[in-house]
Amino acid sequence: MKSRIQSFEDIKCWQACREVRNYTSLIIKKLPQEEKSALADGMRRSSRSITENIAEGFGRYHFGENIQFCRISRGSLHELIDQFITSIDEHYISDNEYKKGRELINTAMALLNGYINYLEKAKANTKSNKSYIVKEDIETYTYNN
Repeated sequence: MKSRIQSFEDIKCWQACREVRNYTSLIIKKLPQEEKSALADGMRRSSRSITENIAEGFGRYHFGENIQFCRISRGSLHELIDQFITSIDEHYISDNEYKKGRELINTAMALLNGYINYLEKAKANTKSNKSYIVKEDIETYTYNN
């Protein structure tokens, strides 16, 4: 039996991206003071953008918009890769910290690409039915005492 996704928090790619964001927060704390307003700020914005865009896309209830927000998340993952490369090039993080960051990012990227593919197939299926909008079940808003 499939479990129903009720929130963006249930999506595996969001969960993986959250791990990336949390790990990035730990790395940012290790950066030197002179990087707090440049590299650290960029890493913070990129890592937060990843999960925020998945959440916003989910909330749009439209396949096309959801896909677009996921693509923005994918771009932010690539931006974060470059920021990790800068961190290793500047000797701010160790090889192991860099490798762990890349591993987390690669996992998140694979899951996000899979989610985008799923959304694209779902969008194609709804086009054949002349429906372009994700429909919600009424139970979503039912409250039981």
